[in-house]
Amino acid sequence: MADPAHILHAGAADACFDPAVECTDELLLDRANCEKKAASTALALMFSYPEDFELANRMSKLAREELRHFELVQQKLTELGVPFRRLSPSRYAEGLRKALRRDEPGRCIDLLLCGALIEARSHERFMGLIERLPAPLAEFYDSLATAEARHAGLYQRLAARGGVSIERRLGELADVEAELATAPDPQFRFHSGTPA
Repeated sequence: MADPAHILHAGAADACFDPAVECTDELLLDRANCEKKAASTALALMFSYPEDFELANRMSKLAREELRHFELVQQKLTELGVPFRRLSPSRYAEGLRKALRRDEPGRCIDLLLCGALIEARSHERFMGLIERLPAPLAEFYDSLATAEARHAGLYQRLAARGGVSIERRLGELADVEAELATAPDPQFRFHSGTPA
């Protein structure tokens, strides 16, 4: 399977992983939120474009997989005795949403490309964590990393259906994503930027 990092315009700084290793409880709680959001995104695409049967079918399967990942994270939280607490959202997803086009079909393509970028960034962060975390958690994140790479490819393929050229727009959105993922960030989240 191809490494989805090739669509990212900047890699995560090593400093991004320090708070993740130090705050594994918060990292898991944030991951649970990310998996719920990923499932919600897939469902939202189904509701927004009900006439697109291929998209609906793919997103239905994706939503189920993301919810299964959420259940696995919840199970890990229970195993480790980490109590649930609400976390405020990061600026990452909101920043990407602001870059979306408003008119169709551009908006749908942008939603799919943003999905590809988010999944590619998740894969990159997982791979960075695997080598830094102790064995039980490292293995857990390793099990999720393969799915993130597959999801990134799925979103790209869906955006490019019908011979649509996505390279230019993907590059534009990747610039936005890179800024969000690397700029100084006072709040630690899975997709946050370099610690401020």
